[in-house]
Amino acid sequence: MTLFQSCLGVVLAGGKSSRMGQNKAGLLRDNQDMLSYSKSLLNAAGSSQVVVSGGEHGVDDLLADMGPLGGIQSIIEQFKPQALLILPVDLPLMTSNELLALKQAGELSQRACYFTDNYLPLYLPVNAFVEQFFQQSLSRTYSQGKSQVASKSANNKRNLSGPSVRSLLTQIPHREITPKNSQCLFNTNTPEQWQQAKQLLSLQRKSHV
Repeated sequence: MTLFQSCLGVVLAGGKSSRMGQNKAGLLRDNQDMLSYSKSLLNAAGSSQVVVSGGEHGVDDLLADMGPLGGIQSIIEQFKPQALLILPVDLPLMTSNELLALKQAGELSQRACYFTDNYLPLYLPVNAFVEQFFQQSLSRTYSQGKSQVASKSANNKRNLSGPSVRSLLTQIPHREITPKNSQCLFNTNTPEQWQQAKQLLSLQRKSHV
């Protein structure tokens, strides 16, 4: 039986990494892969338990190719958390202090909370608004694909498109906050962006020496 979790940390690692050319979760940041780094950030920000959405060892989506919301819905159904602190795996400049500020702002307001112009990372309270959104937006898709997803054969999974994180946030109470350092939101989808992120990280360290 799964224990009831207050604020569950979630690493989104289900992307195909096609533009990067390799699995972004395995990219090394100071000799630590990005999946491990992301988990450590969520732990340090106050999530006592962290799960992975997607990837080789992550929680499987109830429906294939539903994007981040498919993974989020699957985790809500399996773990029954009060809230989620959700972090994509491709943010090498993110810090635990920024995530903690996001989490605290969300807890104080009891609303979904994200950084200005960036829907992820996201603090998401699992309340009636969120549950209603998933019931209305995903229930039809879920019922259509449930019989296929029950099979372990990947060939039987339905390729279905679902709503976006943006569409979720437009329908539930939410607020935006500004990060102390906007560079923390620099995401890495290509090898060039990954090299740029490493250069930015190096410059940040030199400025603190």
